[in-house]
Amino acid sequence: MTISTRVADYLKSKDIRFDTVNHEYANSSVGAAIESHLAPKNIAKAVVLQDNEGRHLMAIIPAHHKISLHKLRDQMHVMDLHLVDEEKVYELFNDCDPGAVPAIGPAYNMKSVYDDALSAQADVYFEAGDHKTLIHLTNDQFRKLMSDTHHGHFSGQIFH
Repeated sequence: MTISTRVADYLKSKDIRFDTVNHEYANSSVGAAIESHLAPKNIAKAVVLQDNEGRHLMAIIPAHHKISLHKLRDQMHVMDLHLVDEEKVYELFNDCDPGAVPAIGPAYNMKSVYDDALSAQADVYFEAGDHKTLIHLTNDQFRKLMSDTHHGHFSGQIFH
């Protein structure tokens, strides 16, 4: 599959310069880091959430982090946030391979928030829509892409 057309079109519309990194099949963001010989802190993974009114939110965190829903609820001033079930994620990202969610919520008409740990990286990578391709952005391009996106500290490392 390579890069999702929707993602490529969105990046082009925002004048974001990027390249792609191909790697062996990986079924997780940490696996993609391993296969690409990259540090997990440089891989942005998307966590798709829903509030109690049915609105979706994409939280973007480093691959080796776990989201803190409590911290995110407090920062976003919402009462309820929960993970979206896999079937709904497949439906929302139907132009992507199952489980290969690109970390660009606005391309899917979804509000997003990213963890500040990502903005500290010189380079950021994320799924392109399949399990064999990453999109690579420099820090400047990542910040440009996320310029209209909320951010904060709402995740923590699972491992080093």
